[in-house]
Amino acid sequence: MDDANRTAPRVEAMKRYLSGFSLILFPMMLLAGFVSHPDILSFEMVTSVDDWVAEWRGNPMFHFGHLLVLFAVPPIIAASLRLMSLLQGRGAWLGFIGGVLAVFGAFMLAVDKGALTLVLTAFQSIPDPEFADIAPALQALLDRAGWLWITWGFIVLPIGFALQIAGLMRERIIPVWQGVAVIAGLLLLINPDIEIISSAGALLMCLGLIPMGLRDLQGTLASEA
Repeated sequence: MDDANRTAPRVEAMKRYLSGFSLILFPMMLLAGFVSHPDILSFEMVTSVDDWVAEWRGNPMFHFGHLLVLFAVPPIIAASLRLMSLLQGRGAWLGFIGGVLAVFGAFMLAVDKGALTLVLTAFQSIPDPEFADIAPALQALLDRAGWLWITWGFIVLPIGFALQIAGLMRERIIPVWQGVAVIAGLLLLINPDIEIISSAGALLMCLGLIPMGLRDLQGTLASEA
């Protein structure tokens, strides 16, 4: 029994450190991934294969940025589960429903980046003479043809996380300005792949989530702001 009493606080501390660092890291990883995109200041949607290929072929920073977004998925899930555990009062339902949506959306984000990023790195190895022959396959990827439309499910990630943030404001765990900054940033992520808008959203998320992560590391996130 004494061993259990000594172990429990350590386990809780480890959980808190994991969630605290997750809250700090994942918005920073998203921001780094977005700003590494070529033509960051462009507001134009990429709809043609030629324009899309010009972005990523021979551009390792494009793939590195998308890889960062992919690797942000585990911290996103850890952070969402932490917020769900914090919301036990008036925001409990927002925490639960938002958590389910956020975790599912994070999973779909991983599927999206796996299909539309890792696959492209394989196409990098195809020599130029043969590369033109795969244009129809690239168009199918760009159009999310077949069952790739399922990857649009990642849109529920910012919606679910926004519900959890609303729950934190409702229970007065975070100040209103902080919650508004995060929710505004999350909503900006719901755009047709315009990286400057996504970057602005990730920056707002950093402003709100990093202080939350620091409080979690200090063990004060559950207290009233």
